[in-house]
Amino acid sequence: MVVLDSAAQLMLPLRRRVARVAPWFGPAFVAAIAYADPGNFATNFTGGATFGYQLVWVIVAANLMAMLIQSLSAKLGLVTGRDLAELCREHLPRPVSRGLWVQAELVAMATDLAEIIGGALALYLLFGVPLPVGGLITCVVAFALLGLQQRGVRRFETVIAGLLGVILLGFLYTAWRSGADAAGVAAGMVPSFAGVDSLLLATGILGATVMPHVIYLHSALTKTRSAATADPAERRLALRCQRIDTLVALGVAGLVNLAMLLIAARLFFGSGIPGTDTLEGIHAGLGVSLDRYAALAFAVALLASGFASSSVGTYAGQVVMQGFIGRSIPLTLRRLLTMAPAMLILLIGVDPTAALVWSQVVLSFGVPFALIPLVWLTRRRDILGDQVNRRSTTVVASVVAALIVALNVFLIVRTFAV
Repeated sequence: MVVLDSAAQLMLPLRRRVARVAPWFGPAFVAAIAYADPGNFATNFTGGATFGYQLVWVIVAANLMAMLIQSLSAKLGLVTGRDLAELCREHLPRPVSRGLWVQAELVAMATDLAEIIGGALALYLLFGVPLPVGGLITCVVAFALLGLQQRGVRRFETVIAGLLGVILLGFLYTAWRSGADAAGVAAGMVPSFAGVDSLLLATGILGATVMPHVIYLHSALTKTRSAATADPAERRLALRCQRIDTLVALGVAGLVNLAMLLIAARLFFGSGIPGTDTLEGIHAGLGVSLDRYAALAFAVALLASGFASSSVGTYAGQVVMQGFIGRSIPLTLRRLLTMAPAMLILLIGVDPTAALVWSQVVLSFGVPFALIPLVWLTRRRDILGDQVNRRSTTVVASVVAALIVALNVFLIVRTFAV
């Protein structure tokens, strides 16, 4: 009895520490699901199947960029109590702010395009559900997941984190089964391209990894916790926890993305297996090169990704509208508006994988319009006070923004020059 009492006393400080830091964890996992959405499946598997390990460096670089960007977004919301869209409305001229809102809404449609198509494809692969019907089911489930917020944002964050875990386990299992070429992975860390097609995929990978809508969303998720950071010591703890939250969550998403490309490079590059540039072909190829369990793991991960990321995308759309113009619309109406392009594509029979890849290219063009205001705001002492960016942080973030803009411009020039 004495031993049990002593053990309980020893555990009490640990429980108190966990209870103190736990409220700060969760927002990054909601943001991270967007970094493992169906668009990533399309771009990463297509990249690995077509170019082998050559684009490994793109995934690693994009994930490091994402960690920096999301950390800045989380800090902005936590310190100011306002999200990125709200601060843009407050500190930018009205025409600029409205322009940013319009492009953000277009980005939201491209985001929903990838997520709804991904969920529909997963339901087709698992149960043979027709794609238009699968798209509707994905919308309904995503809307139900979003409804968890009414019972508390922590519940929503927990469910989304659980779905991210499902995706991770599915790809770790398949990556373990398929193995990897260490020399090929090392060579893939050296930046290089193989023509315009590889550059297009690299831009798609970047658009699928650094997601503009969750740059806005992450600040909105952390701003709900800002009221508890009035005490300087508590604020330092909160900022330290959000950095850890971001590193862990984005690290998980990075492992998922890397596993996708490594699996495709190992099993499909130069294999002669047909159709591995489509998600249906990848599913079939996994069944041929490994077994039906690998194919099942892929389809389940795709389904979890489609359901979770679609709900997160709708949430982000509400944040963007509320922040930029101070208005919101019912979630049902927003769901109908953003799902329309995806449902149209499913109904007219456009190749879903090609649509996914191009949606990610569109997303990559939206990144600078969220990233540049984020860097500009987080470098201002009148907004962030003593938590303003260090000069080195601003320089690195500015270089990241410049690289993304340059890649997009180069892609346009090369594509239309051919």
